[in-house]
Amino acid sequence: MKGIIVAAGYGTRFLPATKTVAKELLPVGLKPSIAYIVDEFVASGINDIIIISSRRKKALEDYFDREIELESIFLKEGKQDKLALIQPPEASVSFVRQTEMKGTGHALLQVKNLVGNEPCVVAYPDDLHLGTVPLARQLISIYEKTGKCVLATIHEPGDVSRYGVVDPKSDGVGVQGFIEKPAVGKEPSHEVSIGRYLYTPEFFDKLEEGWAQHKSGEYYHSYALDRMIEADKVAYCRVEGTRLDTGDPAGYLEAILYNAAHDPQLKPVLVKFFQSMR
Repeated sequence: MKGIIVAAGYGTRFLPATKTVAKELLPVGLKPSIAYIVDEFVASGINDIIIISSRRKKALEDYFDREIELESIFLKEGKQDKLALIQPPEASVSFVRQTEMKGTGHALLQVKNLVGNEPCVVAYPDDLHLGTVPLARQLISIYEKTGKCVLATIHEPGDVSRYGVVDPKSDGVGVQGFIEKPAVGKEPSHEVSIGRYLYTPEFFDKLEEGWAQHKSGEYYHSYALDRMIEADKVAYCRVEGTRLDTGDPAGYLEAILYNAAHDPQLKPVLVKFFQSMR
């Protein structure tokens, strides 16, 4: 099974930092945010990872490559701890460029031939998940039971009008509908989709079918998802663990604070700072 990370966007919410730095390389703690996704994939048994990037994000490729000069210095100095910090992941990481920003559905089509006849887990790197069981592994477990595409969801008890909302079947697994940003009071449930999906090869066939009919503007995955739901080939998984949404500056700050609060070396600094603000 392959892992796909969609990382071709401009990251305009984080300007001016993202004028020259890929948003996915902005750190949460001492680790770039995209590295959390890669670590999740590897911990889930996924060792073939494809990152969809763009021409402005060459630094992503450099990050997942070896850094020979630093390796040589750390080896010479016997600094095994620092050497471990710069090692590439225990996975094959390759890159495909989306040459035009035509939406996430179009981005996924760039890897259709690479996915082949096997399912894949797709991640949008704004969503980081921390927990005992890696999120991708949770989706894979549902796929192994159902053979269907799987949407990662969380239960949101409040207003869900900003989300894509699942209309679940009574069995607590199947999906009978999906509504983007329903009006308040019109939502079919409070089961909201987040940035992690498991797609079967057939999903990419439907994605290509929809693209052939697409006229203009950005192209998303909704056509393919609707067709798969109609064929009863979509399930959902309410995931366990902590979700950190780094899609905007406020969420990114929250992720940094969460990381600091759970890091023994950084927590005292955080506590001292908030005490000084009283």
